[in-house]
Amino acid sequence: MKKDIHPDYRPVVFRDGGAGMAFLTRSTATSEKTIVWEDGQTYPVVDVEISSASHPFYTGRAKILDTAGQVEKFRRRFGSR
Repeated sequence: MKKDIHPDYRPVVFRDGGAGMAFLTRSTATSEKTIVWEDGQTYPVVDVEISSASHPFYTGRAKILDTAGQVEKFRRRFGSR
């Protein structure tokens, strides 16, 4: 790998304010804000709007579209003219 062309890869806390969840992982994301984590260390924190704790797919609140029912409704309504 070439030196001095890659971004700094370090521990970062991602925080989902809507769900009240935060997790520590490694990333190249940067932030001016910091947070003291459970281990007593200070890490940069990135606020996100959606995470696995608040996304409808992962929480089970996803709406399932009934596309087959819509096709049948269309065929009943307009038929094969």
